[in-house]
Amino acid sequence: MIIVQTPLRVSLFGGGTDFPPYYLSEGGCVLTTAINKYVFVIIKQRFDDKLRVGYTRTEIVDSVSDIQHELIREAFKMTGITQAVEITTMSDIPAGSGLGSSSTVTVGALHAMHSYLNHLVTAEQLAREACEIEIKILQKPIGIQDQYIAVYGGLRFLEFTPSGEVKPELVRLSPMLSRCLNESLLLFFTGVTRSSDVILTEQKNNIHNRLTILRQLKQMAVTAREELLCGNLDVIGALMHESWLLKKQLASGISNSSIEDLYEHARKAGALGGKITGAGGGGFLMLYCPPHARQKVRAALANLRELPFELEPNGSSVILNHRH
Repeated sequence: MIIVQTPLRVSLFGGGTDFPPYYLSEGGCVLTTAINKYVFVIIKQRFDDKLRVGYTRTEIVDSVSDIQHELIREAFKMTGITQAVEITTMSDIPAGSGLGSSSTVTVGALHAMHSYLNHLVTAEQLAREACEIEIKILQKPIGIQDQYIAVYGGLRFLEFTPSGEVKPELVRLSPMLSRCLNESLLLFFTGVTRSSDVILTEQKNNIHNRLTILRQLKQMAVTAREELLCGNLDVIGALMHESWLLKKQLASGISNSSIEDLYEHARKAGALGGKITGAGGGGFLMLYCPPHARQKVRAALANLRELPFELEPNGSSVILNHRH
């Protein structure tokens, strides 16, 4: 039995510039971090030749092509496993909540399958295979930041070059600064889970008309990294507010009146900035709050469930490898 633990993420700046139609033309970058909430993938041999896939449903099939769970199905095809395996996924957070869970599942499944087959794969290969499954094979209207942060973990400045190369630079903060950043970021669940495809399809189709905004978002990711390294944490909050005002212009469904109300309440209570994680439209509201404002913001959003989290230094890892 093999268990793989793969972290979810919160993207801080630059989202949207990781879509291939944009970065292959102009280059993109994001500032993003893994968090200590995970997707676990368990894989083990079966006595018979069937394939069993467990998630919110259970599938028992004779052939890989019969699997309904498309991410798992394509991971089986890519790694070449065809029979006699059980694979189960479990997540700390519901799907569709904007913490990158689809890509995390894809990375975790590939990692588990390669480990099961005793394949040695590099982090880069794992990330590329996950991108290939989601973007090329399944034609998902997404970028490539989630796959890379799930594989590498940590707080990263990911640069996407026009040549297609990805540079996953680790942003090294002192333990104290890292803790201060962590304590300044609060996550509240809006109570809405959604499929991001509709919003992201519109965002992808709008790319050519939104180049000015995307260039500004890209520059903000660069600025935010510099300010962080200088220890100017509250600037991050102000930048997050500016970035959110820009990001809402990328597609119509990113925000809505209830999200705007929540955000305004939080701002009045002292949050300096924030954003909806992921594609938008629901999921988690992330807020940057200086120390004196945190309790006020929590009180202002008392009817929402807060998700306490910590920054996660590690990427996808095998946490159990028990062979008979």
